[in-house]
Amino acid sequence: MDIRPLTPDYAVAPQIDPQDFAAIKGAGYTRVINNRPDAEIPASHHATAMQAAAEAAGLDYVANPVIGGALTMANVTAQAEAMATATGPVLAYCASGNRSSICWALAKAGDMPAEELIGIPARFGYNLEGLRPQIEALAKG
Repeated sequence: MDIRPLTPDYAVAPQIDPQDFAAIKGAGYTRVINNRPDAEIPASHHATAMQAAAEAAGLDYVANPVIGGALTMANVTAQAEAMATATGPVLAYCASGNRSSICWALAKAGDMPAEELIGIPARFGYNLEGLRPQIEALAKG
């Protein structure tokens, strides 16, 4: 498991396993957001199995599947809602952490400067520079 904290309250990770939830809870996270569609992964990691494992470990779980290259504003809105209603730090995961970083950046547009929304994920190898126009448009609007 490779947790990459973007802020004290939000981290991303590449694909996690059902047995990782106890460690995630132990690291202080209260909610896990799954940004990975079931069609990409084996049944052992489908949303229902992951939700059961997360809840057994005492974590809140939100499924917000983002299809690679087909992110929607509904995904961004759902991510923002899941972040805003969490009772503590959130860990979001997908295949690499990139989609979870993109959802965060777009959800935070207007709350943080675009430079930070692009620069923070870049520390972990996520290149969000191509989203700058979208981040700036969302911040205005």
